[in-house]
Amino acid sequence: MEFWDIPAEKITPIPLACDRAHFRPLDLPQRLDPPYFLYLGRPDPYKNLRRTLTAFAEVAKGNEWEFWIAGSPDPRYTPALQAQAGELGIGDRVKFLEYVPYAQLPTLLNGAIALVFPTLWEGFGIPVLEAMACGTPVITSNCSSLPEVTGDAGIVVDPYNCEEIAEAMKAIANDSDLRSRLSTLGLQRAAQFSWQKTGQRTAEVLAQFL
Repeated sequence: MEFWDIPAEKITPIPLACDRAHFRPLDLPQRLDPPYFLYLGRPDPYKNLRRTLTAFAEVAKGNEWEFWIAGSPDPRYTPALQAQAGELGIGDRVKFLEYVPYAQLPTLLNGAIALVFPTLWEGFGIPVLEAMACGTPVITSNCSSLPEVTGDAGIVVDPYNCEEIAEAMKAIANDSDLRSRLSTLGLQRAAQFSWQKTGQRTAEVLAQFL
């Protein structure tokens, strides 16, 4: 509305969804070795991985936590991120998993301490919803569409503030009660989204012009 100067009455927000039969809580061991934070998506600059790595470098001190980056590599950005991890002294604690098949994503999400997704811009942010549907705590941005997706079911941070990102990661990793609460809230929040609702709301808008 602000950027294109479009009146509100001409806009109908329609949330997306995820397959909750696929993305669901799994009976995994309580503690995976090593415990890891997860980012899921592309390595483009707007995904904010440089700041996330800086935050994780602070988080990684004095523990065994790792940070796993799952998504197809990009020769324009991935080598620089790998170099940054080395410069920060966390090269052995950051895993670049590259492309992960769709069938394996629920296991990957279920095993994570949290999804760390503090991107600078998202049209919707489906990985956040997929994580919540798995009962995985979420750390995401306080801007763009992400607060609308997360509601009060995750920790929202200033994506430009590395310290905020780091503190959120430490809080979730060190507080089992917080992890449990966010897991429960995430499952409840994810249940509010469905492709049936997406399709129905889309059909209602189209019906106005047919």
